[in-house]
Amino acid sequence: MAVLRDPVQLGVVGAPHGIRGELRVKSFTQDPLAIGDYGPLHTDDGRELLVQKARPAKNVLVVSFAGVNDRSGAEALAGARLFVERAVLPQDLDEEEYYHADLIGLSVRDAAGEDFGKVIAVHDFGAGDILEVKPVSGRSVMMPFTRDAVPEVKPSAGYMVVDPAAAGLIASDEDGSEADESEAHP
Repeated sequence: MAVLRDPVQLGVVGAPHGIRGELRVKSFTQDPLAIGDYGPLHTDDGRELLVQKARPAKNVLVVSFAGVNDRSGAEALAGARLFVERAVLPQDLDEEEYYHADLIGLSVRDAAGEDFGKVIAVHDFGAGDILEVKPVSGRSVMMPFTRDAVPEVKPSAGYMVVDPAAAGLIASDEDGSEADESEAHP
């Protein structure tokens, strides 16, 4: 069983598909069919899985893994998260392109340096990436990961700069200036 030093999650296994060991897989790669392009995938419990075939099916992939030949073998993998070692992923990302793993844990602050909290997750519900931020106090909040809401991202420095109004962290009135927060939240 291999233990990854710097794992990056590429997907998660869903339910079996049929009786021949195929599984539904939610891919987190930019091109979903590229999930097998980085070598063997590793599960939380140390299993190593090699993608033999993958095909799109609605909003998931149907994947055949080497050695998984029947429904019971597929059922044993349901729910498994799929990882690769960070070092196998391309390092030459385009400007303003980030791995979700690099965003999680970043400090969230405004242009003046006021700390709002930390990124605890990155979600994609179908309309673009959403950052889940755990504020300094209170419950976590969701904000869009857009250039307007997050004009600056500095993973190497450990923070991102947000526009609090564009990110929905504070209310603003119609002319774009900040509104009194007591008026915005009855």
